[in-house]
Amino acid sequence: MPGRAVRPTAPTPSSPGAGLASSLRRWAPFAGAAAVSAVVLFAPNPDVPGAGVPGLDKVVHAALFAALTFTGLRARLPARWFIPAVLGYALASEAIQGWVLPERSGDPRDLLADAVGVALGAWLHRRVAGATFRPRSRQDRATLGG
Repeated sequence: MPGRAVRPTAPTPSSPGAGLASSLRRWAPFAGAAAVSAVVLFAPNPDVPGAGVPGLDKVVHAALFAALTFTGLRARLPARWFIPAVLGYALASEAIQGWVLPERSGDPRDLLADAVGVALGAWLHRRVAGATFRPRSRQDRATLGG
């Protein structure tokens, strides 16, 4: 009808904007977790508030790798290669801290905390994904590790 305003509609799964919005919702948290991990693990000066609190460093490592694993799995990265890749990243980060960054030191206990964080992130994803996401494809099932 002439003179009638056309109201914009929300993106539908078949519209071009829907895929981008969905991708951003999945990938932005993972990109943020990866960026935070790079800053925390490779910053030249490890002096942070609370650094004198016993065990806080291990809690930070576990939380960091739990967030990285959880958000990566939520981004639907396949668990069968993503989890080993995150564990490799943990090992590499400790090696780089120990041998490349003069202000930092690698610690096998940090690596253990990283592995605990990976396991926690995968477990949490499995719990959350099981309640909110029903796998529809082979890739989705692989992402959930099943």
